[in-house]
Amino acid sequence: MTTPTSTSSSRSDVCIVGNGAIAKTAALGFAQAGHSVTLLVPPARPAPEASVSSAADKPWDVRVYALNHTAHSLLASLKVWGALDLERVAAIDSMEIQGDGASGGNLGFDAFGAHVGTLAWIVEDSNLNGALDAALKFSHNVQVVSGCAVGLGCGELGAAVRLEDGRKIDCELVIGADGRESWVRGQCDIGVDYRMYHQRAIVANFSCDKPHHGVAYQWFTCADGIIALLPLPDKRVSLVWSAPETLADTLMDESLGEMAVRLSEYAEGKLGTLRPLQPETVKAVPLALVRPHSIVAPRVALVGDAAHAIHPLAGHGMNLGFGDVVDLLDVIRQREDRRGIADERVLARYARKRKEDVLLMQIATDGLERLFGANLEPLRVVRNFGLNLLDKLPGVKRRMMAHAMGKSSI
Repeated sequence: MTTPTSTSSSRSDVCIVGNGAIAKTAALGFAQAGHSVTLLVPPARPAPEASVSSAADKPWDVRVYALNHTAHSLLASLKVWGALDLERVAAIDSMEIQGDGASGGNLGFDAFGAHVGTLAWIVEDSNLNGALDAALKFSHNVQVVSGCAVGLGCGELGAAVRLEDGRKIDCELVIGADGRESWVRGQCDIGVDYRMYHQRAIVANFSCDKPHHGVAYQWFTCADGIIALLPLPDKRVSLVWSAPETLADTLMDESLGEMAVRLSEYAEGKLGTLRPLQPETVKAVPLALVRPHSIVAPRVALVGDAAHAIHPLAGHGMNLGFGDVVDLLDVIRQREDRRGIADERVLARYARKRKEDVLLMQIATDGLERLFGANLEPLRVVRNFGLNLLDKLPGVKRRMMAHAMGKSSI
């Protein structure tokens, strides 16, 4: 990995705009496929001085991902999975989902029923990005450029990204991996359907008295939103609480100890007493559905949240991004010899290949949020009945699990 410092132009096959896990994974994937890559990242902010501590003493990141088998296979093929601190990775062996009300419905999934060793893996954002950064250091096909992009030009002869300081990155293909408010998408004048959920994802970590046995718990409520407690190593859990804005304000004003008391009403003693992990950390992220009208433009492909942002109730936003990288690499690898990596037909194949997977997840997450957000007793009865019925249909459950894990069948 090299970092250019001159103000002259540079050239590569692919320019990836973004600094998250999906952007870094795409850079490694294209480099491994033999393409030269420029990874354009924002200027680094001064990092606060951190005290020296052992890995065991390192605080637990409140931002975690439930990575499925597609993500695992991709990261393993890029030699990234083995670079993770696996002692900080927890396996999800089963899921328990509960509806709202005193007679709420119940739905369960487990690895045994899916014929796999585990359903998913919980990985901290810092652990994942640390492993990706380490891999990038050994990738000779990747150059990392720090700067602010101010212009994007695409034509028959190629694409060019202009930076604020006058530098220019010439390339064949530009990949927008720059998040929900994607600058690349905006430069391409791609329209967006945008729906604010008027919720915020409250994330924090807790210790628990009782072992969680690798179970991920989720409660669909009407008044309080959607609550998930995900397993972390040992007796620890990670909270993702999709709370209505008024409740989110209250939760952020309260102490984490008070939040733990609220959570205990849902956990019903399954995890024992919950206590905030030290140091106490909580964050809130506004939630929205973002559906771009296209994920491709001339010489441009969008991946990750730039291509789709969904409600976190299924925990698959990051997995959709990894699926984007897999399918984009796949269609480019299978292209005809006469076609370049940014050929219009090649990018159209990528868009078609992603359409069904992304649309199904958007419909499922948005539909469930609407269904459980409606405070009507007839709907409450129907949705709880549906959960109980689904729990008794093993064939349907297997198909759902296969899709969630990124497998064609199980």
